[in-house]
Amino acid sequence: MGRTPAALLAVALGLGLLLVACGNNALPQPGPQADPTAAGAPRVGVILPETATSARWAHFDQPMLRSALQRRGLAPIIQNAQGDAQKFAQIADSMLSQRVEVLIIAAPSGDVGATVEQQAARLGVPVIDYDRLSLGGSADYYVSFDHEQVGALQARALAAALRGRPGAQVIEIGGSLTDYNAALVHRGQTRTLGPHYAAGDLRLVSSRFVDGWDNQVAGQIFEQLLTANGGRVDGVLAANDGLAAAVITVLQKYGLAGAVPVTGQDSTVDGLRAILQGHQSSTVFKPIQQEADTAAELAAALVRGDTAAADALATQRVADPVSGRLVRSVLLAPQLITRDNIKSVLGPGHVRAEEICGGDLAGACRRLGISG
Repeated sequence: MGRTPAALLAVALGLGLLLVACGNNALPQPGPQADPTAAGAPRVGVILPETATSARWAHFDQPMLRSALQRRGLAPIIQNAQGDAQKFAQIADSMLSQRVEVLIIAAPSGDVGATVEQQAARLGVPVIDYDRLSLGGSADYYVSFDHEQVGALQARALAAALRGRPGAQVIEIGGSLTDYNAALVHRGQTRTLGPHYAAGDLRLVSSRFVDGWDNQVAGQIFEQLLTANGGRVDGVLAANDGLAAAVITVLQKYGLAGAVPVTGQDSTVDGLRAILQGHQSSTVFKPIQQEADTAAELAAALVRGDTAAADALATQRVADPVSGRLVRSVLLAPQLITRDNIKSVLGPGHVRAEEICGGDLAGACRRLGISG
């Protein structure tokens, strides 16, 4: 039977993430580019989770993974499950029937990810969990970011924005209970803001998770919480830029946009534009190019059968809180982005200046020294 969202949350929050660092995360440089269309090029299947709740999967991950795999002489087959667990399983079946030599997956839920991994293991196909750990699964490697640190960065940014406002009221809008990353982000947030709540520096109005990271539902939940609190909120801890956008839409309706700091994650085009507009106070940048390159380097090593090279790259260990298994991992460091350092994440391989500086934001870009 599948685990319920409540059970997943209890597991994720009740059991700690074990991480043991055993070296740095420097990537080996890929060799000369091979022709990925040549007959016999090793096939690598990539299944991404969705496109509806975050622009990152289509805007960043898909093209970056394709390019990173091709540079290593591999033939990528990339599909997106669009948040549908059944479709995810069907895509995996198809890829395995095409005899991919490695699977890279970011599953919509831990249950379907674990099921696919069991099937791949029976066929001798190694699996790399990409961005999301499939709880109870059997992935050979895990490539992601330190999501507890993501939550801690968000919480610190919100606390800083509300400094000097004792008793400021906070609403927390978290991600999906079926995504372990959402629980890790929440854990980092709680570790950081918990002492502020306990001391009365800040007051937690409500903390809610949003099934499937659904932005429309997030907006409805936030509006209900806001109206139940008499239309009062001083800060919003939103788990990613999509949820932040839904919150900002509601704040605009009530004439509060720009007066209420709102956090985010993923440094999307919309999130960065919202920061320039003054509607969003921060986001978190995750170097997805590094994540894609790491996954591709691991895949290339596994295609060669060189587990020693893969192990040398994945020098960290993350404990699966369901199985207790230690998964060889690479966790990359996130970076807090505010208006002051937004320029640092613009350029090749990231959001381009011209994507955020158009129209009424041209002046804001000029004042920050951003040309685009």
